[in-house]
Amino acid sequence: MNVRLWGTRGSLATPGAETARYGGNTSCVGVTGRDGTVLVLDAGTGIRGLGKTIPPSVRRVDILLTHLHMDHIQGLGFFAPLFRPDLEVHIWGPVSSHISLRERLMRYLSPPLFPVSLRELPCMITLHEVPSGEVAIGEFRVSSALVCHPGPTVGYRIADAQGSVLTYLPDHEPALGSPAFPSLPLAWTSGGGLAAGADLLIHDSQYSAAEYLSHVGWGHSSFKDALAFATLSGVKHLVPFHHDPGHTDIDIDRLMKEAMAEITPACRVTTALEGATFQI
Repeated sequence: MNVRLWGTRGSLATPGAETARYGGNTSCVGVTGRDGTVLVLDAGTGIRGLGKTIPPSVRRVDILLTHLHMDHIQGLGFFAPLFRPDLEVHIWGPVSSHISLRERLMRYLSPPLFPVSLRELPCMITLHEVPSGEVAIGEFRVSSALVCHPGPTVGYRIADAQGSVLTYLPDHEPALGSPAFPSLPLAWTSGGGLAAGADLLIHDSQYSAAEYLSHVGWGHSSFKDALAFATLSGVKHLVPFHHDPGHTDIDIDRLMKEAMAEITPACRVTTALEGATFQI
């Protein structure tokens, strides 16, 4: 499968630089299979650029939402394929105990926040609430599970026919309520079942270790905890993701270097850079 980062949640440009090296768009990742299956992970502002690359020959796109916080859905209405009458669009998102996925999405995709309502979109939309066990989407087998983050939030594990595995946990706090983290068994750790042995793990790494201490319970991880979780999970390649938009490129470089000096990871590490691609 081919994986491309279209939005990493953004960073600030280093003073003197024209643009931010790590990117300015919010969370969105594109996944393409060998048979042409197209998955879109989250619908942050990066989805607008992704939409321009989907050829007219594609007849189905699946959008997998981890949760409905604005930085993960704010680009949805600007995803050009939604306006194709010949396109089948499946939107997957976490179930709520009292409000349906359709009702929650319509809060954004309706006036006055957006001029076109969900029911007015010309594409053929089907909504799916997750977790729903393992499902087949084209050549992929997709499983989901609730993870530690405020509000209904899921992570995804995506496997292809060749056995390659991508795990996507962009907003995740595995250390929450676990003073022993990362010494607890993987099975007792939020997201552990999704990440176990993955070839590529895209994981929340918003804070420095010092910043995390004043943000416990906010649903995000430090670079240090992301490295520890990746080691505990036995993944082959970690991509620290979901940058704090208040950090500059220099900040992100420094935080990654400090975390790597404290915890020597047992896997390859590549800090999420908008436009980066991975073949697994």
